[in-house]
Amino acid sequence: MDFSGGKVKVLTEALPYIKKFQDKIFVIKYGGSIMSNEEAKDAFIKDVALLKLVGINIVLVHGGGPDISGMLKKLNIQTKFVKGLRVTDQQTVEVVEMVLSGKVNKELASRLSSHGIKAVGISGRDSNIVTAKKKYLEDGDELIDIGFVGEVTSINKELLIDLIKADYLPVISPVGCDETGQIYNVNADYVAGAISSVLQAEKLILLTDVKGLFKDIQDESSFISEITVPGIVEYIRSGVIKGGMIPKMECCMQSIEEGTKNIHLVNGNVEHSLLLEIFTKAGIGTMVKGEE
Repeated sequence: MDFSGGKVKVLTEALPYIKKFQDKIFVIKYGGSIMSNEEAKDAFIKDVALLKLVGINIVLVHGGGPDISGMLKKLNIQTKFVKGLRVTDQQTVEVVEMVLSGKVNKELASRLSSHGIKAVGISGRDSNIVTAKKKYLEDGDELIDIGFVGEVTSINKELLIDLIKADYLPVISPVGCDETGQIYNVNADYVAGAISSVLQAEKLILLTDVKGLFKDIQDESSFISEITVPGIVEYIRSGVIKGGMIPKMECCMQSIEEGTKNIHLVNGNVEHSLLLEIFTKAGIGTMVKGEE
């Protein structure tokens, strides 16, 4: 086996980062179409297991849109999207909870556990980890009702801290409820951001379908490797950041302002993208930097 050159360089480059981040908290959001890439999924599970085994505390928040859409199709339930959000009636929200908390959540926890990790799969509804309220979309002066889609109002920090201290890796499905017990489908980015903020996480890592931010998505040389909150504000104002990236960036800004130290946007379709981003100097994604 050849241990010369590149392999040794990667290992030695990782060492200072392992020492720096030991006992720190990383919140990772995993979801979207990248969950359908089996090779990347397997690499992701191994990456998360490795991060945990070298002493980094991980909280994993997952989505599962493709799985939800597949189940709704099987059940012959129509799906409608408004501004990228799934219109969610009572029947749909029950399917959402079944798929996210019953299928996707347990699969991820089980696969992590197979690597010797104390992973525990839990719903955002368990012990009110995610308390939510009804979310409305703004359309000019009007509010659009999209059903049981929620936004985070609070996070049960104490339970998450207890799990972390007991060396568990929480795997959380982004389903919340209000004080009446009504279920809400909550965007996984915002759940991860809210959890990251209350835990004052060292890093929030959002796995995406693209490399990160670009000034021009058609021009590879316009890639943005680092950006600050004022930079995001300016790029949104000038139209550089647009479309579906705007809410993701708004989530990032809110998380930084509420206590997250740094945020990374990483292409989850690249095998071992987590390790390349965290344990190499150059990284491969876009980092949103908080204040030093």
